[in-house]
Amino acid sequence: MRRSMKDGDSVDEERDSRRRRIVDSPSSPAEEPLVPYNDDEDDERRVLDHSGGAEEVGRRVETEEEDDDDDDDDDPYGRGLILDKSNRQVEVRRDCPYLDTVNRQVLDFDFERFCSVSLSNLNVYACLVCGKYYQGRGKKSHAYTHSLEAGHHVYINLRTEKVYCLPDGYEINDPSLDDIRYVLNPRFSREQVELLDKNKQWSRALDGSDYLPGMVGLNNIQKTDFVNVTIQSLMRVTPLRNFFLIPENYQHCRSQLVHRFGELTRKIWHARNFKGQVSPHEFLQAVMKASKKRFRIGVQSEPVEFMSWLLNTLHADLRTSKKSSSIIHKCFQGELEVVKETQNKAISERKEGGGEHNGALKIMDGATESNNIGTETYRMPFLMLGLDLPEPPLFKDVMEKNIIPQVPLFNILKKFDGETVTTTVRPPARMRYRVTRLPQYLIVHMRRFTKNNFFREKNPTLVNFPVKNLELKDYIPLPAPTKENEKLRSKYDLIANIVHDGKPDEGFYRVFVQRKSEELWYEMQDLHVSETLPQMVALSEAYMQIYEQQ
Repeated sequence: MRRSMKDGDSVDEERDSRRRRIVDSPSSPAEEPLVPYNDDEDDERRVLDHSGGAEEVGRRVETEEEDDDDDDDDDPYGRGLILDKSNRQVEVRRDCPYLDTVNRQVLDFDFERFCSVSLSNLNVYACLVCGKYYQGRGKKSHAYTHSLEAGHHVYINLRTEKVYCLPDGYEINDPSLDDIRYVLNPRFSREQVELLDKNKQWSRALDGSDYLPGMVGLNNIQKTDFVNVTIQSLMRVTPLRNFFLIPENYQHCRSQLVHRFGELTRKIWHARNFKGQVSPHEFLQAVMKASKKRFRIGVQSEPVEFMSWLLNTLHADLRTSKKSSSIIHKCFQGELEVVKETQNKAISERKEGGGEHNGALKIMDGATESNNIGTETYRMPFLMLGLDLPEPPLFKDVMEKNIIPQVPLFNILKKFDGETVTTTVRPPARMRYRVTRLPQYLIVHMRRFTKNNFFREKNPTLVNFPVKNLELKDYIPLPAPTKENEKLRSKYDLIANIVHDGKPDEGFYRVFVQRKSEELWYEMQDLHVSETLPQMVALSEAYMQIYEQQ
């Protein structure tokens, strides 16, 4: 009997302690009537209980933030609600009260898309009030924190171009934001691309300044004028430009460099920019990575080296197989026939040893031997032709002045007439070159700089060249057309002329380019763009030129 009473007491005590525990628990809704019950927190607790570790929760939060990038879902129920990847409902609204806080003056999408706090490039949003980049839009993300701290509420996802209001979390669907989407990612239809060279209309930037699409200045980040002049001159090559204006043409390509070059091309030719200049920052980062820092910000390089590297790398990245061609080769590739004469070591040794050799001519697979000189003939493709300038005079004239020598372009083009001999030192050989196929766009480069053991010298010789109607067949022998009724196209017009000013190591580059719609010439040096006369183009120290076949 006593035992049963004791048992009853212990049961009552247990019941009382359980009741006390429930009342004391902080999560009890009865105790905190003002705090709303949060499903998310409950889920997180549940995950923590089952897994027994905080790692899982961290992982879950991360995936949730990644899922914020939700994105291509339509409204399945037609109620202005969209389900994202984690099946959470995202409200879509048109009437956001914060749209008047969007400040277009501070928006600049030319820089790398990294979060300004975490430096991550995943799931980055731009604040449309201050222009800074932040990661994510979940409750633990940097964009969410920024929206609470600074009171900036409108954000655009840089990848999907969707606009959200934070901290409320709803999507804003308002056509007034379309101009921002066009600046973030300019688009061209094939019809617009065809009409680009006929457009004579100026565009107006937000600050009221006027600019010409395609003739915008490029920001010199630090000694990157060699990149700027190369890009500006390549933008005049119509097939190349048209190819890169439509991203579908190179969708298959995984190369970052190709996509960044295409992005830059679209920004330069876009008629609805917020400002009349473009910063090639992302393209330069891709160049530094792809060239393994051979070309980098802050170190001056030569445009000819950069042009050669860029064209070859773009070609290698764009082609689908080893033997396939690309837009680069279709525009710039020509062919040379090279005749190489070398001193034959084996024969001269045999002569010294008393071996007989009576000048007989031997022919072996494209190579011939005659009087201990071996001749080899082969064909090689080229993307640009290098022209040698005559040496400048060493001594001053009677008036105590150095005369700046001048040479016609046709004189230095004789290197490719198939008869003029060019001597190479390493290995010692005599070379003769003849053009066997002309490209649609001819790039010529004047070798102005020579390097010796002590310093770099610049040849100041001026080259006289025609701006229009360069007729090559008058000066170098050209191949007959392959088809019977075809006419040989050997007339070229200048479309871009890169110039070097100043001393060899301290100078800077600028470029003269032609605007096709009005046939006017413009001088471009980084951010400065000004109209100029065609006569001024011919008076400069030409360094590299691009000619277009008529």
